[in-house]
Amino acid sequence: MGGLSWHSTIEYYRIINDEIAKRLGNKHSARIILYSFDFNEIHELQSKGDWHTIVDKFVHAGRVLEHAGAEAILICANTMHKVADEVQSKLRVKLLHICDATANAIKSKGLSKVGLLGTKTTMTDPFYKERLERHGIAVIVPSNGDIATVDSIIFDELVKGIISDTARSRVVQIINNLVEEGAEGIILGCTELPLLIQQKHVSVPLFDTLRLHAMSAVEFALA
Repeated sequence: MGGLSWHSTIEYYRIINDEIAKRLGNKHSARIILYSFDFNEIHELQSKGDWHTIVDKFVHAGRVLEHAGAEAILICANTMHKVADEVQSKLRVKLLHICDATANAIKSKGLSKVGLLGTKTTMTDPFYKERLERHGIAVIVPSNGDIATVDSIIFDELVKGIISDTARSRVVQIINNLVEEGAEGIILGCTELPLLIQQKHVSVPLFDTLRLHAMSAVEFALA
């Protein structure tokens, strides 16, 4: 389920196909069915707090994908995983959760405390932190001011495909603040953030949720 925004959905498509080609060789590519939302509609519902309607839309999309033959489903956005469990309960096929893929990568590095960046909802709502805490991972988030800054960069710039050095510098400083507070690594908990921040920009491990989620789909499919 993509279009949340389409800029990051492109990366899902590219990463999954690249990895399938590497592993299977020859001219192989991935069998992918894409249901792409109009993100403006979803964002307006989110802004009004109408998660009930968002659930209905995601369940409808999931059933369309099931009917088309999907054997697993990805929601290509971190924030929308707020409704993942409810959506999963109404679908037959497995929904691959972005937090689980991220937690596995964090544990593989031997880390136990990480900083979380994302939308305001992802950073302040308990759904994300609690899922990671069930994996034994402690999560810290930025100050309220820094939360507002990151949220603004995501919705005013990144979802529109705007990438700026100014925004990158501000996010890097916020990451450094989290490191000073004890974060051993940083979760890029919005699938647009990897478009702005890469490992070369910071000294601590970054966990690119978009790539980790996409790779979990490859692992699931090939298994």
